[in-house]
Amino acid sequence: MLLAPSNPVVSIGPILEIPGIRAAVSAARVVGVSPIINGSVVRGMADACLTAIGIATAADAVAMHYGASLLDGWLVDSSDASLLRNIEGIRTAAVPLWMRDPASSAQVAGDALALAEQL
Repeated sequence: MLLAPSNPVVSIGPILEIPGIRAAVSAARVVGVSPIINGSVVRGMADACLTAIGIATAADAVAMHYGASLLDGWLVDSSDASLLRNIEGIRTAAVPLWMRDPASSAQVAGDALALAEQL
């Protein structure tokens, strides 16, 4: 299962709070893609939402917010490679995450599949 690089507070969070969903997702092999690149949100208001719940706007902080009970793998952008050491209990990889066109989007999907195969 792929956890998209969406706002963890107002997009992904409410879905995970639907009774039974978190347990179902946790039962699957889950690779998440960070919505934070180099300390900034790619789009939207995730930074304000994360701050409101006391989570730093950082790829490692979002991974630990989801936690090892949900995530098996986590992709961060290459610019955030130094943060990988802060992520415990989750297999990680740093790859280019900017999805600017179909080719770069396909590459992120391929990188997520490659990480899933390592789990």
